Amino acid sequence: MQPALQEPPTGKISYFRCMIASLFNWRTSLALIAIVIVSSSVFYSQYLAKKIIKEERLRVEQWVEAAKLLVNDSTGISTKLVTLIVPENKTIPIIVTNERGEIVTFANLDSSKVAADPGYVQSQLKQFKSQNTPIEWINPLHPSERDYYYYGHTTLLSEVKYFPLIQLFIVALFIIITMIMISTRNKSTQNQVWAGMAKETAHQLGTPISSLEGWVEMLKENSANDSITTELKKDVDRLKLVSDRFGKIGSKPQLEPKNVLEETGKMVEYIRNRATGKVQFILNSNGLDNISATISPPLFDWVIENLLKNALDAMDGKGLITIDFKDNPKDIFIDVTDTGKGISAANISKVFKPGFTTKKRGWGLGLSLSKRIIEQFHNGKLFVKQSEPGKGTTFRIILEKRSN
Repeated sequence: MQPALQEPPTGKISYFRCMIASLFNWRTSLALIAIVIVSSSVFYSQYLAKKIIKEERLRVEQWVEAAKLLVNDSTGISTKLVTLIVPENKTIPIIVTNERGEIVTFANLDSSKVAADPGYVQSQLKQFKSQNTPIEWINPLHPSERDYYYYGHTTLLSEVKYFPLIQLFIVALFIIITMIMISTRNKSTQNQVWAGMAKETAHQLGTPISSLEGWVEMLKENSANDSITTELKKDVDRLKLVSDRFGKIGSKPQLEPKNVLEETGKMVEYIRNRATGKVQFILNSNGLDNISATISPPLFDWVIENLLKNALDAMDGKGLITIDFKDNPKDIFIDVTDTGKGISAANISKVFKPGFTTKKRGWGLGLSLSKRIIEQFHNGKLFVKQSEPGKGTTFRIILEKRSN
């Protein structure tokens, strides 16, 4: 029988490995597609940028040669050609300085900024010096006189350079939206699976429970069976409770105002009677006797039971479990603390994932179900408040306080 007991965990591990592999595959594919798109864009934009830089320099050189020709040609024959070349440059900003670094003239700068800021042209000159090597022109009539043509980048070149960043942002946005959509779809599918599984479990338990109730009633007819029927009825009632819990998981549960302190106390007594004498339970109400919240009693009891059983498993049969209540103006805090093995930092983010467990037995669904019950059905929160390996763990439940 031992090998048969080991088969489900193996199948479970294989199933979750397949899920992880599947998630890894589509995420890897998205990442690779994004890398290919962005890399291609970067290389192509760099190619275009270099091409534009060469064309811009060529146009500036033509502009300089045209100005040189205008100076050298005293006949005026080249004037028409020059007047066509010089005005053609309307995009490349140019600043001309003499050999002493004094600004002689400039073209294609923002006239409004030139008028508003006296230092604007000088700051643009400094920027142009860092962007491109100037074109030197020696005056043929006065060889000692030299002019330097500094020019900056056009708007087109800037757009081409920043295009990969814009595209990277778009691709990243696309991936984020896709991941959110896939995650939402997976959660929706998971919720449907949970609901379907819970309903089917409750349905399957219904028939044998009804049959067992009938047998209990028959045994009651013989007073000699009183001791047996009493214990058997307890087990049947327990099965009915489990069935009821699964039935409520599979549909929207009915919430009602309850004293959560009293409900928690019942579950503490239930677990205390089934724990070893080496485990101490402390229910700290901080002087309160009635803490009211709107809950589903069977499901809330299930959460407390899961947390207490989890604490017992972590302590290996001995230690201290403390349930501490804190009543705030809007919320109720319930801290369940044990003195067990604790949770490593690497596993804290995984404890609520379906299938995660560090125990040899179990399917790792207790904490996942508990979180679902508290957060989806009760609009509360369940999380690991603190944990330290070798010292213990504290789980915190936050519920909205019932308004009177």
